[in-house]
Amino acid sequence: MAEKKAVKPKKVELKTKETNDSVEAFINSVPDEQKRKDSFAIVEMMKKATGDKPKMWGSAIIGFGNVVVTSPNTGRELDWMKIGFSPRKANISLYIGIGSDDQQASLQKLGKHKTGKGCLYINKLEDVDVKVLQTMITTAAKRKKG
Repeated sequence: MAEKKAVKPKKVELKTKETNDSVEAFINSVPDEQKRKDSFAIVEMMKKATGDKPKMWGSAIIGFGNVVVTSPNTGRELDWMKIGFSPRKANISLYIGIGSDDQQASLQKLGKHKTGKGCLYINKLEDVDVKVLQTMITTAAKRKKG
C-alpha cells in the first residue's frame, strides 16, 4: 500500500495585489476633502504602527507590510497586507482585524463606527477617539507580524 504524501497548499494569486501606483496621488484624487485629510492622518497612524511604507493594493486600498495568510476554509496561502484602509465613497474602511478578541474592548470605547467581516467602518476621524483607533491599529500591526 502506497503512503500518501502531504500536499502543500498552493499559493493563490488574488486580483487585489500590491502595485507601484502612488499612494499620495490616489489620496489626492479622493473627491471629499475631509476624507483626504483623514486618509493622510490614517497613513501616518499606520506607518507609526508598522514601520512600513504605504503601498497601493489594487486600485483603492492602501496597505502596510506583507504577510502570507492561510485560508481557514481551503488551507491555501495568499500574499496580503498586515493592515490597511480604503477611503470609499460611503465611509473609510479599515482592515485591522476587528473580529479578533483583542479588539473588542477598544470597539466599545471607539465612538461612532460600524463593523462587518473583519472591517471597521468610520465616516470621519472626528467621529472616533483617535487614541483608541491608534491603539487598535498598533494591536493589529503587532498581531500580524510577517
